[in-house]
Amino acid sequence: MSLQSLQHIAQASGGIIYFMALLLLVALTIVIERSWFLYQTLRAGVSLMAQLDEHHEPALPVLKELSDRYTGCVQERLINTAIQLRREPDHDHAEARMEESIMREIPHVDRFLWILDTIVTLAPLLGLLGTIIGMFNAFSVLSDANNAPTQVTGGVAEALLATACGLFIAILGLIAFNGLNNRVRVVMHQLETIKVMLLNRVKAPRHAQGTRQRTLEPEIA
Repeated sequence: MSLQSLQHIAQASGGIIYFMALLLLVALTIVIERSWFLYQTLRAGVSLMAQLDEHHEPALPVLKELSDRYTGCVQERLINTAIQLRREPDHDHAEARMEESIMREIPHVDRFLWILDTIVTLAPLLGLLGTIIGMFNAFSVLSDANNAPTQVTGGVAEALLATACGLFIAILGLIAFNGLNNRVRVVMHQLETIKVMLLNRVKAPRHAQGTRQRTLEPEIA
């Protein structure tokens, strides 16, 4: 199929195919950017959990080193919050603060996915609109008695390509959208795991020390 044929088909759809090509470019950009971001986030989370496994009672310098190492990552806010909560006596309040940190990171994790969802919904509708416009152009040939009926069938076939393009974009976008949503779910589960690991390592020793002091107080008295 030559470039002139593609231009003719695009013009027959009222220029809708040009717009769908732009939607495809935007969708591919979002898929590539989000896939790389979520891959890097999951990789950083796995590395952080492995380092936390090596430090059951991390001191303040260790936590600050981890914060510097994961600067710019989603996990950085959790580490910084854990540093601030080292002297927090209320475990429930500390857990709520950590949960707040995770909620603040959600917009960064699922960013641009709403655009991909919109493209998945919009592409078939635009394809249908392009087909309808192409149908009008195809049947307008019948107004001239000198035109053969075969020209109508050729115009209808060209008009249907707009619907095919819209469905193609929607199918690819839907597969990518579901895959990215699954990655987001895994990232959120990983952040919850890191939250629990940080709380267990930051709050557990102090809690145990406080319990021991309360146990020894009656003996001293």
